Amino acid sequence: MQTKIAREAKQALEAPHSMIYFAPEAERETTALGLEPGSMSYFAARAAPLGPVGPGVVSATFYNFNPELVAMCVPKAWSIADPADIVAARFRAASAALERMLGSEALESETVREAAELATRATEACSPAGKPLFAAHADLDWPEQPHLRLWHALTLLREFRGDAHIAALQHAGIGPLEALVLQNATGKGMTAATLRRTRHWSEQDWEATRRELTERGLLEESGELSDEGRELRERIEEATDEAALPPWLHLDSAERARLFEHGAALSKQVVKAGAFPKEAFIQ
Repeated sequence: MQTKIAREAKQALEAPHSMIYFAPEAERETTALGLEPGSMSYFAARAAPLGPVGPGVVSATFYNFNPELVAMCVPKAWSIADPADIVAARFRAASAALERMLGSEALESETVREAAELATRATEACSPAGKPLFAAHADLDWPEQPHLRLWHALTLLREFRGDAHIAALQHAGIGPLEALVLQNATGKGMTAATLRRTRHWSEQDWEATRRELTERGLLEESGELSDEGRELRERIEEATDEAALPPWLHLDSAERARLFEHGAALSKQVVKAGAFPKEAFIQ
């Protein structure tokens, strides 16, 4: 199936983008602007391309965070720092983090240059229709340096898929916390404790949602996915893959192979450099 290409792309290319959510350089840059560390810095940095929007827009586009947490941070963040300054700070953080993890020589390598060129071309096929967070980031000016151009392209591709995933969850009738509980039940990704802490859901919220999903037949009493739950999750992922496919069909098979090869190599390097805290993820 062609849709498998989109999932292969996610696996190969997500790490060099998502390292920014854990990089100390990101919080160093945002707190230098006066933003609070933690949630405010995260929401402000990722939502800044939307402009000084209210908490409702951020909750809608980020989806699985407790709206109460978002409202603690937004719009307060915009009274502290201008969104345009936050965008610039995030690019500086990405540049510094990539240099620390990959080395300055790698940033100037043919691998990064070609990956940037191919990823940039892939984004040409991404329509902003129905993709609000992608559209906001796509309106930003492209950086000139190849490593930042690559990072921006990967950001666009990640938000394009993310917007599609939210649409697939909505179509399947899966709400924000339900999506987190079902994801955790796969035994992959972040631990339940990390998800609750970073998304501001209480243990009571989590347990109530787990019971509801069990009653719906999507979870077993043990908390594991039922057959119906696995089938539903796979349908959601397949719908996401289908919606996220256009940029990958915009490249020919040889171009995709080169980009995925470069992405996998860079992913291996950032993981080896400690981009992701092991204690936050299910081992």
